[in-house]
Amino acid sequence: MSTGSCMCNAVRYEYQGEPDVTALCHCIDCQKWSGAAYTSNVVVQRKAFKVTQGEPKSYAVTGASGKKNNHWFCGDCGSELYTELEIMPDQTCIKSGSIDDRSVRDYSVGVEFYTQDRMKYCQAVKDAKQVPQFG
Repeated sequence: MSTGSCMCNAVRYEYQGEPDVTALCHCIDCQKWSGAAYTSNVVVQRKAFKVTQGEPKSYAVTGASGKKNNHWFCGDCGSELYTELEIMPDQTCIKSGSIDDRSVRDYSVGVEFYTQDRMKYCQAVKDAKQVPQFG
């Protein structure tokens, strides 16, 4: 079992098992949400993920895929925690930086999504599958 939390620890979660994949997402939605060039995600089965403390806030937007993206975050400190995508109904995309176990740094990136929107100063990750768009 792995755990994670927001910066202020008001919201905590856990997930069972190994990630399905680790992914960087360069879509405009992720750029706007994070204020960064991309989001770093550990993708797990939705049924293996649960919030164990607090009540994260959420909002939904229509992503570039035309499907809903539900973003979950701490209402107190604003930390981004996870995303649930309509296009990936069985998976939860946990924001890597919110995971407590720092061994997440040892994971290799398996895929980069929306490479068509990647900032020019970001290079493709060697050996990661490159997906121009998703959906």
